[in-house]
Amino acid sequence: MNKHQPSNLSNLPDLRTIFSTLPDWRINRTKYHKLEDILVIATCTMLCGQEHFTHMEAFGTERRQWLEGFLELPHGIPSHDTFRNVFAALDPARFLEAFGRWTEGVLERLRASGLGGKIEGVVAIDGKALRGAINAGEQPRVIVGAWAAQLGLCLGQVKVNEKSNEITALPELLDLLALKGCIVTIDAMGCQREVAAKIIARGGDYVLALKGNQGSLHEQTRCYLDEAYELARDLGNYHEEKARGHGRREIRRCWAMDELGDWLHGVEKWKDLRSVAVVEREWTEKGVTKVERRYYITSLEPDAEVIGRAVRSHWGIENSVHWVLDVVFREDESRVRTGHAPENLTALRRLACAMIKRADPGSKTPIKLRRFKAAVNPTYLGRLLGVSLDA
Repeated sequence: MNKHQPSNLSNLPDLRTIFSTLPDWRINRTKYHKLEDILVIATCTMLCGQEHFTHMEAFGTERRQWLEGFLELPHGIPSHDTFRNVFAALDPARFLEAFGRWTEGVLERLRASGLGGKIEGVVAIDGKALRGAINAGEQPRVIVGAWAAQLGLCLGQVKVNEKSNEITALPELLDLLALKGCIVTIDAMGCQREVAAKIIARGGDYVLALKGNQGSLHEQTRCYLDEAYELARDLGNYHEEKARGHGRREIRRCWAMDELGDWLHGVEKWKDLRSVAVVEREWTEKGVTKVERRYYITSLEPDAEVIGRAVRSHWGIENSVHWVLDVVFREDESRVRTGHAPENLTALRRLACAMIKRADPGSKTPIKLRRFKAAVNPTYLGRLLGVSLDA
């Protein structure tokens, strides 16, 4: 049978080649199946709406003839135990490096098409707990991920050490990212002087949320900006957007100020801190109006439109992407907790989500329906993989 070739039309990096670069830790006599074959079958299973190791074996068995078109499969389809053992033992750092090469390949194509700046402009960093992958009495494992916000494309992730917290994982994650020219948004857990300095050192700008963990700074900023509304409007440091949908009317306002020296104590301790901002959401639903304000420090100039949209992009990751992972990919229901398997499956979910979004940019078709389409239509699944089905 002729091997299928990567499709030029799909414009996606060749996942098989990327997986083949992973170091294989198995001793030679146990290398019954090629590592890249195992990982590609697992990816196909995830794209088709399933992730259990028994489903990976079942998918391979049912689609063996199709898979033989572009995988070697020297000894047939791996067993579910093989899938389980590989994901439990696979070094998550190496798997993420492979994921990163796929992501970089996507971004390179976006840059070449002139879309890269729009896609990469905001990098949202946020933590997410794996609530199902725990034993009795344990705390949920937490993954801190970085996302190209406008596309919902995961750029990297690190696991929070069980005896630590998200703050300690942030520098490690930032070291993995190319941040030059990007705006990095982080919620209040990342509002730390060391984090701000790291972002600046790597060529980015930051927008950091303030909450009670920075008590004095948060209170000073809140008091100042609540009184500076009219002044910000007069100075042109104000932006407002209106939206309507799902029975809700919403107004988003942002105002920013850069006159910090007279009132903000300790400003010199924050690397390149240039302005502070508040983002206000006012929404009316079923006749009830609510208002919410959040406060930020940033290395950006007091451009309220830029800051406001960066914050909105971050909210999009918190609300839409995490919702997709929980509801569509059922991440919180996963009970896999052996070895490195929880972290590796987390990366695989994000890879599958990115592949689906990248193959159909701007599509309004729900991701759940696209996964069903991949399960019943091998041609569409091949397009998600970047593999042509032409002999």
